[in-house]
Amino acid sequence: MTSVCANRHRWQLSVLCVLGLTAAILVGCERPPVSKTKTRKTRDGKTAAAAKKTAEAKTAGAEAEKTAEAKTPEAKTAEVKTPEVKTEEAKTPEAKTPEVKTEAKTPAVKTSEVKTPEAKTAEAKTPEAKTEEMKTPEVKTPEVKTEEAKTPEVKTPEVKTEAKTAEVKTPEVKTAEAKTEAKTPEVKTAEMKTPETKTPEAKTEEKTPETKTPEVKTEAKTQEAKTPGEKPAEKPAEKPAESKTAAAKPKDKPVAAVVDTVKDEKIRLAATPTPAWIPKPVTEIADAEAKSEAEMKPYAEPIVGTDVKVDMVPIKGGKFKMGSPKDENGHKDDEAPQREVTIAPFWMEKHEVTWQEYELWGLGLDKQRRDLKKIQATDRDKFIDSFAVPTKPYQDMSFGFGKEDKPAICMTQFAAKMYCKWLSAKTGRYYRLPTEAEWEYACRAGSTTPYSFGDDPKKLGDYAWFTDNSDEKYHKICEKKPNAWGLFDMHGNVSEWVLDAKDPYKAEAADNPLAEPDKEYNRVVRGGSWDDEAVKCRSATRRASEKDWKKQDPQIPQSIWYLTDANFVGFRVIRPLKPPTAEEAKKYEVDKDQLEAFKDYLESGKQ
Repeated sequence: MTSVCANRHRWQLSVLCVLGLTAAILVGCERPPVSKTKTRKTRDGKTAAAAKKTAEAKTAGAEAEKTAEAKTPEAKTAEVKTPEVKTEEAKTPEAKTPEVKTEAKTPAVKTSEVKTPEAKTAEAKTPEAKTEEMKTPEVKTPEVKTEEAKTPEVKTPEVKTEAKTAEVKTPEVKTAEAKTEAKTPEVKTAEMKTPETKTPEAKTEEKTPETKTPEVKTEAKTQEAKTPGEKPAEKPAEKPAESKTAAAKPKDKPVAAVVDTVKDEKIRLAATPTPAWIPKPVTEIADAEAKSEAEMKPYAEPIVGTDVKVDMVPIKGGKFKMGSPKDENGHKDDEAPQREVTIAPFWMEKHEVTWQEYELWGLGLDKQRRDLKKIQATDRDKFIDSFAVPTKPYQDMSFGFGKEDKPAICMTQFAAKMYCKWLSAKTGRYYRLPTEAEWEYACRAGSTTPYSFGDDPKKLGDYAWFTDNSDEKYHKICEKKPNAWGLFDMHGNVSEWVLDAKDPYKAEAADNPLAEPDKEYNRVVRGGSWDDEAVKCRSATRRASEKDWKKQDPQIPQSIWYLTDANFVGFRVIRPLKPPTAEEAKKYEVDKDQLEAFKDYLESGKQ
């Protein structure tokens, strides 16, 4: 009997224990109301599906009955089914969590919808959760701080959200099968503010009933937003077509600017003394090189690229009486007083400059020759081409006299000087016009008589073309006899430009004198011409330029290159044995008056 009672008692205790355990399980499933201080803990990604076991098994039945009565009709259940939880992609348009009403025994709290211990805003269904990119409207900077939103304490340390969130990988979470009904009020997400934020890390602290999720680092993929140390690799804006065109031609200049540049270069070369820029000789000529007067020899200077040559004759230095005595036939006052002049040695061209020589520069034939033969210009050629050349003449400047082997005529002194600059650049040896003293010294060739050959004008026809034999025109060079030093046509044929102004002579002796001109006219020509009588072809005869030499020039301003009414004026060049310095050469080259006239001519648009 005792044994039967004991067995019955033990059976009753077993039934009570089973009921108590069942009640405890039901309590864990149904979650009775708890205070905010009571928490659940989740470790290593495992969800605690059962709540804390009640301390007292006595109240299990009562708790189960209360739980059954607490169910509301509007409850929405979020099922957690699989042991490996995947967080479903959740879209949160306009940075607001959609309103979800679920009933639960938890007090009303502001929370983002939590349906699994690790999920922030979405139902968990698949392993290795991927949260969809969160589109946050009007977020311009990648540096975002989100305000703390109170949710059931889901702490996500170092959640990097930069405008668009992508690919959040969470560890696999194994959960026991459980059905949880959670009721949450309207979830309100605080607006995201970005006032001058400096760190892209956004920390959101959410309060839940002590549910902690493992660290979730969301590598946000925004429109290539990066940390403050990096520049956002934004897609560069397309440049307009006009800007590309402008960039393609950085060196293009307005036409006016180009013209001004060319003008400036021409003026610079005209104003700069030749020795300051003269290049080295193109052709080595043994006879052209001399260290002393005794070594001087005649030589021919070839003009490179052509068959033209400049024949030069050595003139030894010495002293002579410049001017003429009063008793000389044809003497004029401007030829006195006679004075002793010392002249340094130089080479002088054997004859007047011919059209073949002059037009290589004067008409630009040297450049035209290269263009026609398609010869590529060298750097030297380009430099030489930058010199100013005369404008194209309105008519044949030979006036029908012919050009083959005949002296060039009708050029101004300025034009003759510019030709000398061009010839110096072309050959690499310094050439210039002679001074009046140098010319007379060479013409006399050691003589003291009116003519280099003596004082009988009847013999002039053997040495010169003048009114008696010229047939009113000039003639070919070197057809008459030369003087004692081998110079042709020093008397007659064409008058020749020298550097001086026609100033009165001084009585004092002088070394290499030069009367520098300061105005357009009153510049000297020497030797007489085909249009002059014999007395005007004497060695001492002087003639000054005058305005009437341009009488037929209709231009305003008149040409700086041509003398329309001086078809009897030409020139020849010399080369000093000792080349001058740049400073010394200034007095032999373009003077101030000529330079100003040249500038005015360029400004007028004539050039």
